[in-house]
Amino acid sequence: MGPEVFELEEKLADYCGVKHAISCSSGTDALLIPLMAWGVGPGDAVFTTPFTYVATAEVISILGATPVFVDVYESTYNIDCDKLEIEINKVINEGKLNPKAIIPVDLFGLPARYRLINKIAKKYNLKVIEDAAQSFGGSIRDKKVGTFGDVAATSFYPAKPLGCYGDGGAIFTDDNELADKIDSIRLHGKGNQKYDNIRIGLNSRLDTLQAAILIEKLKIFPEELQLRAKISDTYSSKLENLNYLKVPKLQDHIKSAWAQYTLIVQNRNEIMAKLQSKDIPSVIYYPKTLDTQDGYKKFPSVSSGLDVSHHLMDSVMSLPMHPYLSEEKIEDITQVIIN
Repeated sequence: MGPEVFELEEKLADYCGVKHAISCSSGTDALLIPLMAWGVGPGDAVFTTPFTYVATAEVISILGATPVFVDVYESTYNIDCDKLEIEINKVINEGKLNPKAIIPVDLFGLPARYRLINKIAKKYNLKVIEDAAQSFGGSIRDKKVGTFGDVAATSFYPAKPLGCYGDGGAIFTDDNELADKIDSIRLHGKGNQKYDNIRIGLNSRLDTLQAAILIEKLKIFPEELQLRAKISDTYSSKLENLNYLKVPKLQDHIKSAWAQYTLIVQNRNEIMAKLQSKDIPSVIYYPKTLDTQDGYKKFPSVSSGLDVSHHLMDSVMSLPMHPYLSEEKIEDITQVIIN
């Protein structure tokens, strides 16, 4: 909690256009702490997707609440709003769980459909946590990621678009009372001073060294986002006419942070083997959906099914993506896929 931590928080809040940016020790804690602040626990249902990293469902489960997995759109990999409402109504009608919150995941850098999500949340009196671990820097109609839910959470893990040299995260909100609770929880539940503990909390301080690194990286972050977008456009222009894969598509009013450049392919193993033979890395995000993981199989199945998520885990692959990927290297990568 050195001075650089508070300087970073001010700069992050200003960048997003929110009142409060509260740093913490990881993106996982950035999701966990708001749930703690709202008192989410046993008997509560939190709706999220199975096509994401485990941290999203982990934080729900740690508190004794129940993650309810909702399928995604194939076109965006983000939560399907029609199916979301179906599952909320199913939980209400069954009467076993209390619907409490929605955690949409902005997968691979693309913001979810927050206009519809927030409309649904308001209808059923649910809280919304924007899981912006991969989308920080993205926007919808020039409104930046970090501003769409009651609260937003992001990660500064080194592989993220804005990454530090270790673990780190941040929470964003315009709610003054919630911000005070979040600040307290990240510091062992402190009250007016560190030895006055008014609630159960965590040791979730951001390391000052990581804050100092992020201050410098934030200065070049807008430029790096432009470079990521240019790389994505280059990839797509070279691959979009191939009939055995689908490239990512964006609507005109949406900007992705391009944490990953992900394809849907018919012959994934063959393409990945060809890339590997040329020492070109590729990665599968995610090879198993959360509902198929041993730790999460016990949670209730959804009536609307998870067919899209299950299809995606068998067909997605991500190509190299970072701001300094040269056009020559992109040409090498795409030629292996084309040929």
